[in-house]
Parts: sequence; structure tokens; C-alpha cells
Amino acid sequence: MNTPDLSAYKSYRGLPPLAGLATIAEAARPCLSITECVMRLKRLHYAFVRLHEILTARITAEPIYELKSAFSHQAYICAEHASALRTRVGEMREPPLGLDEVPHEGLQVFFDEILAAPTTAELLVGLYHHAFRTLWESLDRYMDDTNPLCDAPSVRLCRFAQMEVEDIRVFGTQAIACLVDESMHAKMLGWDETLTSCRLAAGKLDGVGPTVAPPERMYSAKPYTYDPVPRRDERFQDLWNQGVNPEAFLYDPEFAAQPKTLMMLFKRIREIDVPEMLASIIHQTKGKPWKYYRDMSRQLWDEARHAMMGEVGFASLGVDWTQARISHNWSTRLNTECTPMERHAVLFFIEQGLMTRTGKRFEWEVGTASGDPLVKTMQDFDWADEVLHAQLGREWYVKEFGDLKSALEYGDQCWSRVTSNWANVRDQGLTSHESWWPVIYSQACRTWGITPDPRVLAYATTYETQRADLKAVSGSA
Repeated sequence: MNTPDLSAYKSYRGLPPLAGLATIAEAARPCLSITECVMRLKRLHYAFVRLHEILTARITAEPIYELKSAFSHQAYICAEHASALRTRVGEMREPPLGLDEVPHEGLQVFFDEILAAPTTAELLVGLYHHAFRTLWESLDRYMDDTNPLCDAPSVRLCRFAQMEVEDIRVFGTQAIACLVDESMHAKMLGWDETLTSCRLAAGKLDGVGPTVAPPERMYSAKPYTYDPVPRRDERFQDLWNQGVNPEAFLYDPEFAAQPKTLMMLFKRIREIDVPEMLASIIHQTKGKPWKYYRDMSRQLWDEARHAMMGEVGFASLGVDWTQARISHNWSTRLNTECTPMERHAVLFFIEQGLMTRTGKRFEWEVGTASGDPLVKTMQDFDWADEVLHAQLGREWYVKEFGDLKSALEYGDQCWSRVTSNWANVRDQGLTSHESWWPVIYSQACRTWGITPDPRVLAYATTYETQRADLKAVSGSA
């Protein structure tokens, strides 16, 4: 058979052929079959699902704030790409989909080992040097091997996924350079080799090579146990402090909008405790449809993003946020004293309270009145996000109760159980509930070029008798 010279093929007036997807020659070469495509896409899906699991599981107990935030973002990215791949596989003559099956034991051990990594350094190397790197390579190989025209929907998904995986790889490379020195690398050489052997035993992540039995497990020989206790790095001091009630200040009409922005920025950065708690709900809630994990991961990422908004807001005012006392009281008590359903109940109850006239709309109005365009922008997006979160709560929490009234009453009851330990932590010597407000306010006043208002400076309402929605708390726990 004589093969025609496809480079000589001419489109109308030299227009890009095939909608710009490929040349005629590229689209004419033999490529992967549907069966081969589905096999590889299922493996890519498995990788994103396992990476979502690992990143989510490690958020709570990871002390470094920047990693906690990054894991929140990357877990959401993985959830989104897993969702897209699930949809694509379902379009490729593949009922039943079999997406919950383990493609090869070697891959299972590979991801189990990363999940069980005993230190942050090993976790970073496992995630970024091994998992995300080989995932990027597998996406790249898929696009090279499949037909760019026939399989254009898959190519589109892979291009988008590869772009975001590359962003994650860049972050991971920088994080390893900052946190993992040569001596740490040297100590993990054996484990490093185990990860490589697991991947190769599975025929690489995408299954293009020969397969063999995986090597013996190292860290995952003992099944991974989730750690629900939130941890923070050394910049977070006085972690049980409840010495300033920002909501009481925020809703007091006697105070001006400008100092109220500081309380809103504190409320934003304090939201790092929400990913710590949401991660526990996601990890400990089994058997839900995949959309549940995707939606909950979106909310987790939004809450981490809100905390970073607070960080940016304080930095823009020349305020040292580490001087504030950002407590982990809420997430610690919820994670250690409540079931996943009880935690979700508290979260939903708080979200519904933010939908009232004195909730997120009010915070945006304060930001607008303050004259600070950055705070206004942040509160605008914070408000929109919380509307979405309230909708997600109705989808995944309220339906468990059948009606909104019962769901809200249960949430109120659960929250009341974990908001009244002010005296208890003081009496145990965990905190003196020192007020951080004068320091933060004075720093902002220097940037604003104003003299601190003595009445604002003297603000001293605590959480001793009021919780965040200003309802009274009874006694101490």
C-alpha cells in the first residue's frame, strides 16, 4: 500500500485544519483504542482520588500554615479532575464504570505509603517528587499516544489537568527545597526506592509497562490512622485564647467601620480552623457519592482561601498577624468531642446564621463603609462563597434530617456543647485569655496615620459569656 504524503494536504485557503486540534497527519496515525484509553483514564482517576485522600487526611495535623493551605487547595484540584475523569469514562462505552476498583496492587501500596509517611519531609517527597511528577508524565504520555481528533474530549481534560498538576509540582519543588535538606533526603533513600519499585511494579502509574508483584510495605505495613488533632506552627501562640470577641465589636453600632475591618480580617484568618475540621468530616465520612467529596472539598478550599484573605489583609496594613491569638479551640473540640455528623451540624448552623441581614451582607457593608477597597473585595467574595456553602449544606446535611428546622435545632445543640470551656482552659493554665486587640489596633493605626481611639483601644469583651453568634453560653465545660 502506498502511503500518501499527508503534509501535502491543503485546507481551504490555508486555514488550520480540524478545528485547530491537530494536523491531518497527526490525526491520521494509529492511536489508542477505546479499551486502552479507558484503562489509562481509570488509572489517572485512581491517582487523583488517592491524592485527594492523602492531602485531605494530612491537613489537620500538619502544623505549617502554608502547607495546610496548599493541601486544601490541591485536594480540591484533585477532586475536580477526578470528577471530570469519572464523567469522561462514563462516555466511553463503559457501564459499569468500575471506578472504585484498584487498578493494580502496586499503585495501592504506592499511595498507601505516601499516606502513611511519618514526617512532613517524607510526605512532601512522596507527594511531589513521586506522585505528582509521575502523574504529570502519565498525562503527557496519554496526550501523545491517543488520537487528538477522535479522543479530543479526553485530550482537553488531560491538558487542563496537566496544567494544574504542573502548578502543584512547582509548589512542591519549592516546598521541598525549603523544608527538606540533604540529610533528610539521605535518610529516606530506602523508602524512596520502595515508591519507585511500587510504581514500576504496576507498569507505571498509567499501566504502559509490564506488571509484577509490588515490594513489601514499609510505613504502610501498619494501617494508617487518621490524626484528628489540629496542630499549628510556632507562629501561632496561645492556642486556647478566647480573650477577644470580634463579633461583639463588629455588631456594636457605637464603633466605626474602619477598626471593624480588623476584626473581620481576624475572623478571616481564624478560618484556618474550618479546613482542619472539614478535613476530618471528609476523611471520616465513608460511602457517599463522589459529588459529596467534591462539594465538601470545594468548601474546604474556600475556607482556607478565606484565611489567606485575612493574612493578605493584615499584611497590607502592616499588621503582624502573629500577634493575634488565633485559637484552635473550635476545631480541636469538634474533632475530638463530636462525630462527623455533629461537626457538620455545627458548620451548617453557623452558615445559616451568616445568611441573615446581620451576617455576610453586613460584613460586606462594613467593608464598603470603611473605605478600604481590599477589605470590600474580600468580603464580597467571602459573602458569595458562604451563600454557596449554605446551599451545599442543604444538599448534603439537611437531607439527612428531612427538614430545615430539625437540622438547625440539632446544629444549635451540638454547637452549645463545644463553646463553653472559657473558664476550664483558664483554670487548667492553658491560657490567661490575654487580649491581643490593643497591639493589632495600634499597628493598624500607625499605617492609617491616626491616633488610636481610647474607647476602641479599651475594647475588652471576651467569649466568656457569649459565643460567636452572640448567644449566651451557660457555665463552663
